[in-house]
Amino acid sequence: MSELIDHPWMRTLLGVLALLLLAWLAGELCRRLLLRLVRGLARRTAWHWDDALLQRGAFRWLARLVPPLAVQYGLALVPGVPETAEAVVGKAMLALVVLCVVMALDAALSAAEDVYRQTPAGQQRSIKGVLQLIKLGLFLVGALVVIAAVTGKQVGLLLSGLGAMSAVLMLIFKDTILGFVAGVQLSSNDMLRVGDWIEMPQLNADGDVIDIALHTVKVRNWDKTVTSIPSWRLISDSYKNWRGMQETGGRRIKRALAIDAASVQFLDDAQIARLSSLRLLADYLPPKTRDVAQWNQALGEAGTVPANRRRLTNLGTFRAYVQAYLDGHPRIHHGLFCLVRQLASGPQGIPLELYCFTNTVAWAEYEGIQADIFDHLFALLPEFGLALYQQPSGQDVRTGLIAAGPARAPAAAALAGA
Repeated sequence: MSELIDHPWMRTLLGVLALLLLAWLAGELCRRLLLRLVRGLARRTAWHWDDALLQRGAFRWLARLVPPLAVQYGLALVPGVPETAEAVVGKAMLALVVLCVVMALDAALSAAEDVYRQTPAGQQRSIKGVLQLIKLGLFLVGALVVIAAVTGKQVGLLLSGLGAMSAVLMLIFKDTILGFVAGVQLSSNDMLRVGDWIEMPQLNADGDVIDIALHTVKVRNWDKTVTSIPSWRLISDSYKNWRGMQETGGRRIKRALAIDAASVQFLDDAQIARLSSLRLLADYLPPKTRDVAQWNQALGEAGTVPANRRRLTNLGTFRAYVQAYLDGHPRIHHGLFCLVRQLASGPQGIPLELYCFTNTVAWAEYEGIQADIFDHLFALLPEFGLALYQQPSGQDVRTGLIAAGPARAPAAAALAGA
């Protein structure tokens, strides 16, 4: 047994095992002490960066530096280790050291992003794309250092070789380069922020931006699906950003009432007297009536012809009512443009368009305000002798045929059977 222990290769094996055991113990001890120390400091300080570094695992990667360093520098103390094996192990340990350093820096960059995201500026602008590019460069540098250490080549020679492969690299990293350029333009011009509501119909995106990365921008659509948009598409293609609406505090109502042209008529004195009792027309009808009367008096004898005289119409009076109604509505934003206008008539009647803004941007409240306004106007149209245009339905045709008399009864019955 003593002869076996005294054998040179056995002493070398025992020395290597002892070195590995000591390296593992040193790593565990360092990890436990370092993490305990950092946790204690994190509890006693109000800083956020130490919590972020701890959560991202930066200190764990630093603690993992101890075992490869112990093996690299302790292997020379083990007797009987060949120089070739020592060189190979040294290069492998150097690669592990570089990997741990790169991963620790990667965790530190992620922690910096977490801390930045909690600031007011971080809630508006994302730096994730820039940090991803820095991480990519960090891993490339780490890979070059490892390759140079393993092969014994200088980093400059490796870089010169990469320069010769620039065309291939441009092809491989085309999306990365385009994404980085797009990210810089989006950030510098403040074109997009996390939380913005955007519409991009060509890519089926309609919702809130939840993430801005180096290559893609993620949008959570209103149906809770997620659309990933390449960053460069937001520069090359057009999209609608609703941030301006949200910052203004008012959302636009732009909808028209289709008035049946056959229901438009002049108002007689009785109708004018009845409509004058409406509170919202109290400031419109009296001066308008006097103005029309003065105009007609100035016509003299020509005023006896009805076609020469000015007369109030139910559509014009209704338009004035709607304008007064919007001007006094408590949920309309009175600091923004408000207009009621008549559009060009067509096969669908005479469109009377409401163009105004609510004083809220909340979707449900906006829809409720808009619905209440139009419900009121729909119900009020008969008061002015107006009717909405509506294409005739089968029921309308059936009722008309029945009302036409017995001669139309068979056609009405056939229509009912169809």
